[in-house]
Amino acid sequence: FTNDDSLANEIRSIANHGMKVRYHHDRIGVNSRLDTIQAAILRVKLKYLDFYNKARIEAANAYDSALKPCSKIITPARAKWSSHIFHQYTLKLNNVDRERLQKDLAAKGIPTMVYYPIPLHKQKAFEPYREFNYGRSFQVSDFLSSSVISLPMHTELSADVIKYITETLLETLKD
Repeated sequence: FTNDDSLANEIRSIANHGMKVRYHHDRIGVNSRLDTIQAAILRVKLKYLDFYNKARIEAANAYDSALKPCSKIITPARAKWSSHIFHQYTLKLNNVDRERLQKDLAAKGIPTMVYYPIPLHKQKAFEPYREFNYGRSFQVSDFLSSSVISLPMHTELSADVIKYITETLLETLKD
């Protein structure tokens, strides 16, 4: 607690991954945004964690089945020895205008996200460490930051909603 607005803003930035503006990391920060009300709710929800995890995996499996055949999409890779819970369901796009795709899907009621549109090596927080890059380029990071898109992913996705999202996405990619 402080009555110094400037200090309060700096503390908020540190607690929010070092961000003041979304996805622009001016400093290295932490994820420390959990308040006591959220903690109390999560404590109750923890009893249902296995159910929630199963629902996310089932949604991801349905997305995979519908989208794998499309040559313009690369679905998330999975390790056979592990189970992925899918906090996000992120696709790699092949030769697709991502911004246009997002607008077209949004017009049909389908929200999408681009998480981490600026790769770490281009963030202000990491400027002091650029000298350690030894002149290397980060082509994979640059490529992924410009070509990935995330579809809705949560525990309440019904089969009908997933079908609408996937059919709409595939139809949009045909244009």
